[in-house]
Amino acid sequence: MLLSKIKSLANAYKEEVIANRRHIHANPELSFQEFKTAEFVESKLKEVGITEIEKKATTGWAALIKGKNPDKKVIALRADMDALPIIEANEVPYKSQNPGVMHACGHDAHTASLLGAAKILNEVRDDFEGTIKLIFQPGEELVPGGASLMIKDKVLENPRPASIIGQHVMPFIPAGKVGFRPGIYMASTDELYITVKGKGGHGAMPETFIDPVLIASHMIVALQQIVSRVANPKIPSVLSFGRVEALGATNVIPNEVKIQGTFRTLDEPWRAKAHEKMLQIAHGIVEGMGGELDFEIRKGYPFLKNDPELTARSMEAAKEYLGEENVLDLDIWMAAEDFAFYSQEIDGCFYRLGTRNEAKGIVSGVHTPTFDIEEDALEIGCGLMAWLAVSELSKA
Repeated sequence: MLLSKIKSLANAYKEEVIANRRHIHANPELSFQEFKTAEFVESKLKEVGITEIEKKATTGWAALIKGKNPDKKVIALRADMDALPIIEANEVPYKSQNPGVMHACGHDAHTASLLGAAKILNEVRDDFEGTIKLIFQPGEELVPGGASLMIKDKVLENPRPASIIGQHVMPFIPAGKVGFRPGIYMASTDELYITVKGKGGHGAMPETFIDPVLIASHMIVALQQIVSRVANPKIPSVLSFGRVEALGATNVIPNEVKIQGTFRTLDEPWRAKAHEKMLQIAHGIVEGMGGELDFEIRKGYPFLKNDPELTARSMEAAKEYLGEENVLDLDIWMAAEDFAFYSQEIDGCFYRLGTRNEAKGIVSGVHTPTFDIEEDALEIGCGLMAWLAVSELSKA
């Protein structure tokens, strides 16, 4: 039976998958700089006999594993390869050797899992019909998102997949379990870059200056009504400002204040309306108080939607692989993922791999200096991806 064969191979290759993950973790590279990681991926694919490999978006790859009757159906599996500008605080043998750069979002695990799945799938290629396209992409962490560049470079063509499946670690789910959500799952994301300009001066002489700090404060408070009073309360929305820079002193009012923030939601028409409303409110406040405003909205990833039918089939396949008790239902998540670009083009299923182990103290969230994973989860990481792919290929 193919299920038991894939499980057996996942167990057999577990240590190799862990070793690959540790190598990638120790040698992290920032978004769109994944040159050595890409070389490593290419070498590992060729090592197991996968030779139909094509470079995409400079540091990305698309590779094909063909089963019997390869033109019958095509399914894509995706992993991301980039790391984050974070100083790692973990004291582990595989600690980052690249100062200031860390795999703090699990992309090392994603890449290692897909390499493991590739090895399994290549070994069982005589047991399934169709073709599996492996997508290793750069730059998930940085706008415009590596997925968008991979799509522009025709990664979803020649051959075109019927659907795509992606896996992401989840430190809030215990190792041994996975989670799915059909329909809208993750938020769109936009970056806000704002400069409020005034006229600086001595803090003791308010009649001589136009205070950009005061103006910026009013603007930030007023913009919160975008969520509290303008948004439909049935549409989740988040507006947050994480950086406010006013380089004055106790008695020095600066000429300008720089602000950075993010806007996220789960509805594209409302997203566009919110952009217009933010600009309207900000200009009204700033100019009404005598200042000038530069307000740039860098449009980022769209919201991520999981195709309901594909996701339902994937959940059933996961229950076959892991048991029903180990497959969880997920809530919406206001973080963003550039897998959303794929899900806007073809049917997609983006699910979560549990990597938490409280007994070992592996509990930190992603994007933190102490993030790590329970490496035993990588056996599921590679095996389940392989099983989901062949299961979907078997469906009409």
